Amino acid sequence: MGMNKFGKHLLLFLIVISLVQCAKRSSPTGGLKDTLPPVMVNASPKMNTTFFDKEKITITFDEFIKLKDISKQLIISPPLEPDQFKIKPQGTVSKKIQIELLDSLRAETTYTFNFGESIIDNNEGNGLPFFQYTLSTGPIIDSLEIKGKITDAFDRITKPYTSIHLYPIDSTFSDSTIFLKKPFYATSTLDSVVYNFKNLRPGAYEIIAIKDVGGNYFFDQNEDKIGFLEKPITLPRDSILNFRIFNEIPNLFWARPFFINSSQIGFGYYGEPDLSAIEVKSKVARNFRYLINHNRKTDTLNFWFRGPELDSLKFGIKEKDTTKTYNIKFKKVLRDSLQIKLLTSGSMGLLDSFKIESNLPLVKINLDLIKIKGLDSLPISFKASLDKNYDRLSLFYDWLPNDDYKIQLLPNALVDFWGNTHDTLRFRSKTKPIADYGNIIVEIIRDDEDPFILELVNLKGEALRRFDEVSEYDAYEFKYLLPGSYLFRYTKDRNGNKKWDTGNYLKKIQPEMVYFSPDTIELKANWDVNQQLKIPSEVESFSMIDSLEISN
Repeated sequence: MGMNKFGKHLLLFLIVISLVQCAKRSSPTGGLKDTLPPVMVNASPKMNTTFFDKEKITITFDEFIKLKDISKQLIISPPLEPDQFKIKPQGTVSKKIQIELLDSLRAETTYTFNFGESIIDNNEGNGLPFFQYTLSTGPIIDSLEIKGKITDAFDRITKPYTSIHLYPIDSTFSDSTIFLKKPFYATSTLDSVVYNFKNLRPGAYEIIAIKDVGGNYFFDQNEDKIGFLEKPITLPRDSILNFRIFNEIPNLFWARPFFINSSQIGFGYYGEPDLSAIEVKSKVARNFRYLINHNRKTDTLNFWFRGPELDSLKFGIKEKDTTKTYNIKFKKVLRDSLQIKLLTSGSMGLLDSFKIESNLPLVKINLDLIKIKGLDSLPISFKASLDKNYDRLSLFYDWLPNDDYKIQLLPNALVDFWGNTHDTLRFRSKTKPIADYGNIIVEIIRDDEDPFILELVNLKGEALRRFDEVSEYDAYEFKYLLPGSYLFRYTKDRNGNKKWDTGNYLKKIQPEMVYFSPDTIELKANWDVNQQLKIPSEVESFSMIDSLEISN
């Protein structure tokens, strides 16, 4: 009986233990979330192997993983063409990454497979960032490193995923190599703005940073941003290298002209267009006239024309030493009618201009037919300016605070290129009470007296006010600003042409230096903000690309 009882109790104990174990295994009601990344448990051949001569690499992990955005994340140095290797898993899960090499690797070379942030576990999506597998087809693993920071030369925020390319300086290297050949080494900042180049061999190299939009390892001038150093680097001497990346002005290239309507032809282009390059080759009537302006949304010139009805027009476009000829046949598509819209929306600043925009080029402004009245209903005397692009009109006046302005444009106030006008137009624009505005006064602290551009910008980088002439004590007042968030942008205007100039790789010209204040200025209504802005010296600027020091 005693043994029977003991047997029953033992059986019951084992059943309870079994149930507890089952409950633990299924964990249906939660528990601690897995936050650990996958762990590599084996690599075949082993990591950092030398005299590599295999056709397959297998990397095993402690749990099931998947590869996310592997085509974008995987950086192989020196680069392999897509048809030179296969990688698994693709779209499935596995505990193993397999790299099948379909072509021979270079002799005496260290290869790195940087997986970026592509390796994640299957259950929780925990990532194994910057996992790297390295091998050598020779006797040693190269071990030199370069680190650095990428900064956009003009924009305040530098976007991630910049590539850094290294090209050995040998008998085959020239300035055109970056356009024509893939680099020997490549890495990427991935989703940050810093890079760390590992496993490099000693030698002299050309190094560039590019925003490789096409992902083809070539510098495509029309779309890639580039950053470079004036001279080649030498390893192991150079180890910390920073870059400012920028868009070059592309070499001028004209696309084929295209018909838009019976009064408009489009001329697409890359680079900076020269309006004088377009020439009418057709024989046209004496009263044929044309006008060219820029499309504000696309890289296109609008060729507007008037005169007798035509079936086609022949054009010549000068491009370098040649003239290309095009014949544009017309369809029966009429141009749009004249439309005027308001550009000034919401409350108007006391120092702002009132702006309106036209869809067709304006050639005549009759100020006598434009009336502006405030709350006192008395007409005011204003000034006007037509944009050089023939499509925007600005009206200037010392607007009074807390006023309500009515703007009326009678027919023939604005006349387009074809002599057409508009119906009577009525607009309204209000200003706020003086207490609703604030002021910002800034003193510039700098060690030079070079030309500059000081701009007050919003968080999108849009310039709202600017100074480009030296003021007494280097102090500048931005008056009557609406409450909001502001930043300073300071450009070292090397050539004094009052605009920011970009750089050029082949000419070894760096873009002009641009600095942003690091802290946002939060301006409140009826507040005065006084600040100092310290501009780094050229030496400081070159050694590290950082924001300005700022103090209240």
